[in-house]
Amino acid sequence: MLNPLHIKELIKLINSSPYYQLLSMVMEDIGIGYCSIRLDMEQKHLSPYLAIQGGVYSSLIDAAAYWAVYSELDPDCGLITLDVTVHNLASIKSGRMYVKGQRIKIGRTICLAEARVETDEGLILAQGSSKLLVTQGLQTIEQMSRLSNVTLPPKFITG
Repeated sequence: MLNPLHIKELIKLINSSPYYQLLSMVMEDIGIGYCSIRLDMEQKHLSPYLAIQGGVYSSLIDAAAYWAVYSELDPDCGLITLDVTVHNLASIKSGRMYVKGQRIKIGRTICLAEARVETDEGLILAQGSSKLLVTQGLQTIEQMSRLSNVTLPPKFITG
C-alpha cells in the first residue's frame, strides 16, 4: 500500500525542485497509476507571438507521464524518459492549465504513460505519451531526496 506520508513529502520535494519552480508547475496529486499537475500561465510561458510556447506542453506531459508510473515501482527503481510524443491541439495566452498523467503499462524495463493538458473549462490543449526506462538504483527518489537533504518516509506501508 502506498504511504500517504511519503506522497505528501514527495509532492513538497517535487514542487521545490528548480525546474518546477522555473515553470511554476505545481504537483497536486500522485497515486497509483495517475498524477495531476497545475500551471497558471505567466509572461514567461509565452512565445514571441504572445501565445504559449509549445515546450511548456512538452514539459507538462513529460512530468505527468513520469509521475503517473512512479507509485507502482519498487523503491530502489528509477526512471529515465526515453521519448515524449506531444500533440499540440490548441494555443492559449492566459489562464490555468491542468495536466493529468495516466499509466498505460508498467513493464520490467519499459513503462508507458499518457497525459492530457486541459483548461479549467475542459478544452484539450495538448495530448501526449511517454516511454520510460526503469532503472535499478539509478535516478531513484532516494537519490533525489539526498541531493535536497530531505528524508522521505517509506514509499510503501506493509501489514
